[in-house]
Amino acid sequence: MRSYIKIIGPPILKAIKELEKVAVDIPQVCIMDEAILRDIPRSIARDIGEPIEYRTNVMGYTESVKGFFSSRTGVRVKTERCHNIISQSGEALGEYDFFFEWFEDPNVEQLNYLIEKIDKILEPLGCYYTIINKK
Repeated sequence: MRSYIKIIGPPILKAIKELEKVAVDIPQVCIMDEAILRDIPRSIARDIGEPIEYRTNVMGYTESVKGFFSSRTGVRVKTERCHNIISQSGEALGEYDFFFEWFEDPNVEQLNYLIEKIDKILEPLGCYYTIINKK
């Protein structure tokens, strides 16, 4: 299941970066957004979706992901999270700005937790959003 986010009103890029920060702390999801899709370095993009055992340079990949998130959001991504934070489904974004892709279908508490986190981080920015869950 994916939770798709459409951001309404500026500042959209700041909102996307805040959503990326939320995702780092929710281990049940991987993410994709317009900024990652556009800005992702080739060293990361090449490896998205490959099982970790097929990657030829796992440490290089890990460091690339850490550096990518650190430079964009200032958030430190744990090593174990580097291997499952970026979704391989960039083409699934469609008209949305961001999605959280759940590894297993979330329960109501997990969805409510996600919504509360999004509300909290986007409120200071003054933008609104819609969230739609799709299988």
